[in-house]
Amino acid sequence: MAKIKPFKAVRPVADKVALVTCRTYDDYSSAELAAWLDFNPYSFLHVIHPAYANAQKVSLEKRFKAVANKYQDFKHDQILIEEEHPVFYLYEIQSKGQTFTGIIAGTSVKDYQDNVIKKHEDTLQYRVELFKDYLHQTNFNTEPVLITYPDSVEINTFIALRKKSKPVYEYSTTNKEKHTLWKIDTQSEIDWLQEHFEKIPNLYIADGHHRSASAELLYEQDKHLGNENLNYFMSFLIAESNVKIYEFNRLIRDLNGLNKEEFIKKLSENFIIKAKDQEIWKPQNKFEFGMYLDGSFYALFYKHENHIATTVLDDLDAQILYDKVLFPILGIEDLRNDERIDYIPGKQSISVIKDLIDEGEFEVGFMLYPSDINEIKALADNNLIMPPKSTYIEPKFRSGLVIYEL
Repeated sequence: MAKIKPFKAVRPVADKVALVTCRTYDDYSSAELAAWLDFNPYSFLHVIHPAYANAQKVSLEKRFKAVANKYQDFKHDQILIEEEHPVFYLYEIQSKGQTFTGIIAGTSVKDYQDNVIKKHEDTLQYRVELFKDYLHQTNFNTEPVLITYPDSVEINTFIALRKKSKPVYEYSTTNKEKHTLWKIDTQSEIDWLQEHFEKIPNLYIADGHHRSASAELLYEQDKHLGNENLNYFMSFLIAESNVKIYEFNRLIRDLNGLNKEEFIKKLSENFIIKAKDQEIWKPQNKFEFGMYLDGSFYALFYKHENHIATTVLDDLDAQILYDKVLFPILGIEDLRNDERIDYIPGKQSISVIKDLIDEGEFEVGFMLYPSDINEIKALADNNLIMPPKSTYIEPKFRSGLVIYEL
């Protein structure tokens, strides 16, 4: 049984919503960040990054307090307003032929602890602690956890009918996305959604493992205060068929002391290698890998007929690449912290990988076939963890659109 809860959200006033909301802070280059902060006084970037001019000189505690103060300024100036009653939202993002639609709701920390909400990625403890401290100091969160649920005809029908009503917001952004938000505020609709989600045995985290872990840590730290809001964290609930899963491709800085011929010979022990020369080649199926090395593309076909898998993880392409290439041949053991490896989201062009290698910053690049939702669910069901940077999942939520106060 999955428990969801409406909440009294804070959100921008309608006439400023397109100016307030922003992409995730990490998506901006330094130049973009400076430009938005200089020319848009309503951008939520002013809240989440208030000390941008001298960020290196500001302690984390002072920065978090500055975030909290700037957030209160936005509320005081009525750039942000609070709902009168707890509500759910229906939210849709349209971008480049892809449409994502889901429910914004509070999800239960207890469900997360009891594995009703399942996870497939490991977390870094220092990041979990850092974001927990951020939440504790600022008392709000505007980045929901992306959670999938099994496709439901009833919920799909509800969403289709609800989309015919007048939205709270309907606006476009400079990255050519259209965003539409509807409020679900009648008691009958709220009850109906809660009852239908209670019939769902499990939810699956698609993106936001650190955020959910931080919410749990904050709950354990402050639950003695009796604050009901700490029992939940904000999530964007979306049907599993509606998420878009990309791979993360790998870039390696050197061949671990091997020359090209020695490296290819070692690869041939586990892969059938076909030279593609200048033909840009991407994997078309599982157990296939693309490679760019020394100005040429290669297709690598894993000899999986000899492969013995003892767990679901053993069949994951990212794990196979690690087990057969990155660790034994290239000597990369720690995928999170080794400075010899970098990652490029699969939604970026392969020409980006080619250019970085041609410029000499990296020696070799590997292109992977993206995982699907069934692989992710199978891993979560078996309490297995994907290698770091195995999936890049959309949609991505805009900061400052809906805020959950703690």
